[in-house]
Amino acid sequence: MDIILYPYQTEKAIRLAQKENKLVFIVDRKANKKQIKEAIEKWLNVKVEKVNTLITRKGLKKAYVKLRKEYNANEILAKLGVI
Repeated sequence: MDIILYPYQTEKAIRLAQKENKLVFIVDRKANKKQIKEAIEKWLNVKVEKVNTLITRKGLKKAYVKLRKEYNANEILAKLGVI
């Protein structure tokens, strides 16, 4: 099962990366927070502080991933080619 489907790219998502050190991803609906955290840490080689999730009106599961202070969300987004 692919847990992380793709990074979510909106102005709000970019603002969250800059101000709160958070990344936003669309993830598999069956994935729980622990699985999301482990997948992000393994894929991006970072440490995750917290994961919040929500189901959108379109039925997609969105994960807000807060990185630890020693990691920069903007740099991660740049590596992924989002910004």
